[in-house]
Amino acid sequence: MQILRPARQVAPRLLMAYAAFFATLTSFRLLLLPAIQHLFHTGDATTSFVRRTGLFCFFLLGYWVYVRTVEKRRVDELRPRPLGMAVGGLAGAGAIALPMTVLYAGGAYAMTAWRGPDPGLAGVACVIVIAALMEELVFRGILFRLLETGWGTVPAMWLSSIVFALTHIDNLDGHASPWAVATTLLSCTLLGAIWCLMFVHTRNLWVSTANHAAWNYTILLSGLPLSGIEDWRKMAPLASAYNGPDWLTGGAFGPEDSVLTLVLVVVALVVLHRRARAKNLLVRAPLPYANVSTEPSAGEDHA
Repeated sequence: MQILRPARQVAPRLLMAYAAFFATLTSFRLLLLPAIQHLFHTGDATTSFVRRTGLFCFFLLGYWVYVRTVEKRRVDELRPRPLGMAVGGLAGAGAIALPMTVLYAGGAYAMTAWRGPDPGLAGVACVIVIAALMEELVFRGILFRLLETGWGTVPAMWLSSIVFALTHIDNLDGHASPWAVATTLLSCTLLGAIWCLMFVHTRNLWVSTANHAAWNYTILLSGLPLSGIEDWRKMAPLASAYNGPDWLTGGAFGPEDSVLTLVLVVVALVVLHRRARAKNLLVRAPLPYANVSTEPSAGEDHA
């Protein structure tokens, strides 16, 4: 089948990319980190810092190794863009703050206490940035980008976003209703598509990471569940509670599953897609029997 033909070239690259991640992270966790602990007798706080920094650096290393050795090109998508990152971060924070503000004003959310800043929030911010970076590298840098070379931007966007959503179902701990699971799949798929289109517009993983991390951190600061995670709520400056039905508040998964958030994300998705199309940024699927390259080509391959 012609639709499956590019898979023969895309699938091996996906396997090699994830093998590079596995190799670099395993080397750090099983070799380098224990060696540092043994040589320097690091305490819990220092070990935690080294672990976080190492995961950050070695995940980047795995991506860099794959691109340089398999795709044999410069890793332009990891060039820092401070202005783009700042704009992306502000956009991510603002995008989720808007529906949450409306829900607070409307009484669906209620602030029950003001705790003030917790010293541990800096460490949590690091965790959120690292997690966002890993997800952007895995789902946008590898999965979306390689699928795009075989099937084009739009099919790759939806397929990679569905996989992204499926990985978040475990956050519900298996106790959610079918409605909550379906809503979470929808919300995470739409968010994955947003970050795919952000990458399409910028071709820079730092920008999408900044947007992703700022979105998550803004939810955390509100004292509401972050993608179904309750662990950090007690550290938030605000203590918040629900005063509305799950379809409006987002229920166990948090503000991302709110119908208001879903509507705003759909609007943003339509705007980003139309702008990408107007700017000729959407890649078409290659013609049958065409060679699948590692990067979208310019000109005739755009829609």
